[in-house]
This record gives sequence, structure tokens and C-alpha cells, in this order.
Amino acid sequence: MKFDNSKRRLFKNNDKVTVNNLLPWISNVDLFLKNCTQCGDCITACPEKIIVKGDGGYPNIDFTVGECSFCGQCAEICDEQIFISTKQPPWLKKAQIDESCLAYENVYCRSCSESCEAQALTFQIGLSAVPQINLDLCTGCGACMAPCPTASVLIKELE
Repeated sequence: MKFDNSKRRLFKNNDKVTVNNLLPWISNVDLFLKNCTQCGDCITACPEKIIVKGDGGYPNIDFTVGECSFCGQCAEICDEQIFISTKQPPWLKKAQIDESCLAYENVYCRSCSESCEAQALTFQIGLSAVPQINLDLCTGCGACMAPCPTASVLIKELE
């Protein structure tokens, strides 16, 4: 049964569904919300088990669970026309570090860079070594997010 958005106004000030972390290869949020049936096939197909039911039952990626390997199985199993070709880049999301990072408090922590297979996160040598993100190397896979002890790493579209 498709999610009925109209009943939301009973409990919320608006009836908008919040989609925090769209699946890879979804470029149009409105098309996704209109055509996704919330069947859960993409959740079942994900080998990394990072796709979860989000707001309104729509699938979202939960990077606190793990990283996206960009295998494309979520797009392959979906019968709806919500995904672009998996031959295209999966998204334009990149890792971003906020000010709650331990390095900004001069606390030694390298958990984000140690988990980054692409080696997109590096630290300058010095007294206050804060993470530097090489945006050309970062895939936005989310591997750096789960191990961060202060949840300082975000995966989002560049602004």
C-alpha cells in the first residue's frame, strides 16, 4: 500500500516527506516520491544493509550502519522508473567535516581517514591536524561516517 501523505497534517505542521539520504542514482526527488512504492525490494537487495525505511516508508541510506559499495543492486531490482543509469556517477555527495570534529579540539583521532579506502581524507602534520578532504577522490560512500566518535562527518551534496 502506497504511503498516504495527506494524513500527515493531523500530527505535523506540514505534509512534506523528508528524504535525508537518497539512494544512489536517484537524481529527481519529486519523481522518486511520486513513483516509489515503498515495496522494500531495494532494502532487501542491498548487500551492505545500509538501506532502511525512512520517513513515510521511503528508502533512505543510513551511513551510521556502513558504507555504500555502489554495487547498483538497489537500482537493478527496482521496477519503478526512479533511478538513472548506473553507468552514470551515483551522486554528487561528498564527505564534509563539521566543527564538532575532535581534531578541532586538538584531540588525536584518525578514524575517518583510516576507514577511507579512496584515501580522500588526510591530515596535515602539525599541532592542530584537522582532516582535509580531497573532493576529487571522495566518492561519498560514507565509509568515514560510521567510525567517527562524534558524528562529525556528513555525506551531503556540495553547496
